[in-house]
Amino acid sequence: MSETLTFDIVIVGSGIAGLRAAIEAARVSDGKSSIAVITKVQAMRSHSVSAEGGTAAVLYPDKGDTFESHIYDTIKGSDFLADQDVVDFFVRAMPAEIYQLEHWGMPWSRTEDGRIAQRDFGGYSFPRATFAADRVGFFEMQTLYDTTRKFDNIQFFQEWFVTSLIVDQGTFRGLTTIDMKTGDFHPFNAKAGIIATGGAGRLYRFATFGYSSTPDGLSLAYRAGAPIMDMEFVQFHPTGLIPSGILITEGARGDGAVLINKDGERFMKKYAPQKLDLASRDVVSRAIMTEIQGGRGLKDSVSGMDYVLLDLRHLGAEKINERLSGIREIALKFKGIDPINEPLPIRPVCHYTMGGVKTNISAETAIAGLWAAGEAACVSINGANRLGANSTAECLVFGARSGAGAAKYAMAQATRSLDMQSVARDEKRVFDEILHGSGSENPYEIRNQAQTIMDKYAYVYRTGTGLEQGLRELRALHRRAFRHVEDQAKEYNSNFINVLELESMFEISEIILVGGLNRTESRGAHSRTDYPNRDDEHWLKHTLAYYTADEPPRLDYAPVTIINYQPTERHY
Repeated sequence: MSETLTFDIVIVGSGIAGLRAAIEAARVSDGKSSIAVITKVQAMRSHSVSAEGGTAAVLYPDKGDTFESHIYDTIKGSDFLADQDVVDFFVRAMPAEIYQLEHWGMPWSRTEDGRIAQRDFGGYSFPRATFAADRVGFFEMQTLYDTTRKFDNIQFFQEWFVTSLIVDQGTFRGLTTIDMKTGDFHPFNAKAGIIATGGAGRLYRFATFGYSSTPDGLSLAYRAGAPIMDMEFVQFHPTGLIPSGILITEGARGDGAVLINKDGERFMKKYAPQKLDLASRDVVSRAIMTEIQGGRGLKDSVSGMDYVLLDLRHLGAEKINERLSGIREIALKFKGIDPINEPLPIRPVCHYTMGGVKTNISAETAIAGLWAAGEAACVSINGANRLGANSTAECLVFGARSGAGAAKYAMAQATRSLDMQSVARDEKRVFDEILHGSGSENPYEIRNQAQTIMDKYAYVYRTGTGLEQGLRELRALHRRAFRHVEDQAKEYNSNFINVLELESMFEISEIILVGGLNRTESRGAHSRTDYPNRDDEHWLKHTLAYYTADEPPRLDYAPVTIINYQPTERHY
């Protein structure tokens, strides 16, 4: 074991939520709190850089947009599973975040009269997706990272992997890590912690996520005693480029692109006659799969994947090059197709997890001294289905909220010594049982098989028998998979890190399958063909999954906060 590092606040994750949290913690503490940002990748390679289309906010009441409209659009989009007090707070906080980013140097796209530009997005009744061409995440990350460099009390630990949280009688005390560059094991003693590790999308093979997007942060909090909420709700973005799964932003449809089947029919008129291609993502994804299952799709000769087409040709070269240049570059590089001249082959792709570590409106978890923000958290503004452009917005609002809360908490706490017995136990688990463990299974084949199970049984349409079969196959695979690391090198042992990631993937995949099997209704992104209707009488409630050492997750349920908007049937 190497030296113990001591900080007031430790932030796990360096995406939009983590960077925003670091900045706010530094500001609130007036530079007096020491802040560590720990990330298993280089900071600017956090998956937030791949966000494309927009960040939602009410900027123009003078043009007809209102807070009430954004609030209702979000609640309706969530299929009424969002907590309405949290949505109200979130919507009202967002405009200030847009302007704050601008003051820090964010190059928002502009209208002809110089105002910050906004585009239409699915499920909204007003164009409120603030954008910077189709590279929103990259520019937001660059702006936030540059801003963190202005604070001497923020220190980055890049390419460090967190292995456990140290919790003493329900209170966060620190965490344990591996410095991937050296292989050394370092405990961190901290007064407050923030989980901002992003989504769990690499539980699926066909996904928009980078390969580093495994549910490490969710697993850390879960094993430490925090419940995971609403994990059965996995969002499938309608337009993933086949066969890579790379995202084709909703901004393309916001700017006028349309979905067509093999017959050239604009089929969304059958499923969402008012909003058409800009219905909510769950509605559009189901429509695409219904077209494919009805024989109106096409088949890729190389991958064998079925798909429909996204047509941008009518937008013209000038508009595509100005507002969707990144999409054109992706299509040319990864499919050899120029969207100026040819429609793009797409199908629904795993894109977001509505569930995560349960937090309250202040981003606090069930563990004292521990906050969570961004996609790793579930504060429940998204409920059963997230509207596009609300995710980067959520990262900003609740990243700031978590950073402020952690800073105030840390300033009121005395430094306490770490429980070194817990540290030693985790070091033994990580090195003796995993790195030097025994086994013959190839972990990469195991990962591919686990992802294939999720693709097959927990995709856009689900059934009870399918979810049960998926659970049986996943658990059998987990029993086979136990801990085999071929590479025994100390420095930059990516094989070791990949095996450590596997445990979290099995844990959170199981929560998705168990939660989905128990929820006998269809709501938002959770669509069961054997229970095709939403059931507010029995299922207008959040799912909570609790860790148990030798058994499946223990499920409990919590009420949804309803204030002004009673659930109604959704129509687009």
